[in-house]
Amino acid sequence: MTNKALAINPPAGLHHITTHASDWLWAVFAIMLLSLFTNFFWTCLRRDRNKAPYQIPIVVLAVSSIAYFSMASDLGFTVVLNRHGTRQVWFVRYIQWFINAPLILLGLLIFTGMTISDILATLFFSWVVVVSGLVGALVQSSYKWGYYAFGLAALFYIWFRLFGHSLRYPFRGGGRVRSGYMGLAAYITFIWTLYPICWGLSEGSSTITPTSEMVFYGILDIIAAPIFLALYTSWVSTLPYDELAAGLSTADRGVVERKAPLPEERAEPGRGQEAPGEQAERSNEHH
Repeated sequence: MTNKALAINPPAGLHHITTHASDWLWAVFAIMLLSLFTNFFWTCLRRDRNKAPYQIPIVVLAVSSIAYFSMASDLGFTVVLNRHGTRQVWFVRYIQWFINAPLILLGLLIFTGMTISDILATLFFSWVVVVSGLVGALVQSSYKWGYYAFGLAALFYIWFRLFGHSLRYPFRGGGRVRSGYMGLAAYITFIWTLYPICWGLSEGSSTITPTSEMVFYGILDIIAAPIFLALYTSWVSTLPYDELAAGLSTADRGVVERKAPLPEERAEPGRGQEAPGEQAERSNEHH
């Protein structure tokens, strides 16, 4: 069947995607959609399907499917002028990342015992990465690299949260959960490190064509979404049912677990108990 997407929705700008790029995007869309249906039906068979770790992949893959349907149809873009001429920039891709990036982080961090405030701060900086990339892609001048620097700084902060700060907390489920978390965190960190490289070659410097950009981003999105989420759900399915209760409702412990109470919290003998006279005096005040 002939791909008529570009005939129905003509591309714009001097540098735009080709039919070959649209064919590739339709293939990625099919992978995302198949992964979505697989996760959905597999989750329906789980007795603990209402748990967040099983719902996150469904949302991520649904958003990715819509985004790739749009890009394959040559929709969801704008035209930006740079030193090489006009170029297509797909804002729908950034909408996809804006929703999916914090969800992927949330799926990992809920097992660490990290406080709600720390989790929200980490999610916020994933939005900083995506928004900085979008604004930088839309800026025509060299000031776009300033937004690129902001995005990299936010990405470094996320790495610190994943590998430094999170290890201060008691992982729910012990060493097995910790080792699984570290493996998946290292996986997603490596893949996310490649996104700024692709951005620099495409929206940043226009070194590669929009068609090559689509191939590069498409491969990264397949590795970061369907493949990563398959590994994630496989790992989660090996955990006992009660360990899946690690959610935001129990994550806010306020501080790292302490071995002993703080000095000012140690109660002296008899402290906290009112003397009989004080109790009687308090009772008379109420009457």
